[in-house]
Amino acid sequence: MITRAEMPRMRRVCVLARGAPVSWEPPSSPGRPGPSLTTCAAFLLLATGCALRVRHGLVAELRRSREIAGATQQVLLRPLPGRMDGLALAAAQLSASRGAAVGGDLYEAVATAYGVRVLIGDVRGHGLPALGAAAAVLGSFREAAHDEPEPAGVLRRMERSLERHLRERARAEPPSAPPERPRSPVAEEFVTVLLLQIAADGSVEALNCGHPWPYRLDAAPVSVPPGPPARTVRPLAGGETLPPLGVVPLPPDLRSRYCGEIGPGEVLVLYTDGAEDARDRRGRFFPLRGVLARAPAPTPARLVAGVHAALLRHTRGRLTDDVTLLVLRNDRGGRGERP
Repeated sequence: MITRAEMPRMRRVCVLARGAPVSWEPPSSPGRPGPSLTTCAAFLLLATGCALRVRHGLVAELRRSREIAGATQQVLLRPLPGRMDGLALAAAQLSASRGAAVGGDLYEAVATAYGVRVLIGDVRGHGLPALGAAAAVLGSFREAAHDEPEPAGVLRRMERSLERHLRERARAEPPSAPPERPRSPVAEEFVTVLLLQIAADGSVEALNCGHPWPYRLDAAPVSVPPGPPARTVRPLAGGETLPPLGVVPLPPDLRSRYCGEIGPGEVLVLYTDGAEDARDRRGRFFPLRGVLARAPAPTPARLVAGVHAALLRHTRGRLTDDVTLLVLRNDRGGRGERP
């Protein structure tokens, strides 16, 4: 008969297997302190393998999410052609959301029977929540730009599309809200947009709803001793702007505004406010106008890349808002450089 004193001692060992605790009670012989080192090593290897498998699954899921974000960017923000009806073009976006490929900024350019129509905008906020409003505005612009003879008609179509999107979002929200937040986030959503129409003779008409006016760069740099040659950079003369889309209805007598002409070799730089609002560690704003003036070769693609590089150096890669640049150069009837 085996007495209680002669029964082998039991020691409980717990390991994690794919996030769930597993209990194991190995027998230990009398006089021995516990399981052997070999057994412990085996269970440590089992736990490590399970943890690595979970980690690899998370990495694969992150990779798939980034691929989906990249595909979304290709649909929402389609790459612009290098040339369009005598204009050289380039555009790119930097998202403030870590790991995101798409933010709250939007841009597009289309050649129509009325001229090249260019759009740039900024949805309140950034990241995935802003994608719906950006898609609504971009989708309506791409269709209306070919149908409407006047820029005002294009802008009204964009306003109606945004209103429909906001109504659908409001209906999808819960019917009640906590007292400390009486207003729905949808009620505070808006989009700043700048709509340009560039005719065959280089004349520019604009409609601006709360967006920064673009900068205009002269065709040739000017020597300013003792420094290197610099280009003259001026804001496009457009005057006062309308409120952003979604804040108040557009006025009934809406008309585009004439903003002058772009001569051969001259450049327009459209941007979102995240560029000039970016700060360094000392709180200094990014000097966009100065960077544009010192750009050595203002081909659109090089200019976009150079400004983005300078912006990342200025902020040390810590952006607080999405930044989009769209650069176009008039190569009609001049000796413009190839993009």
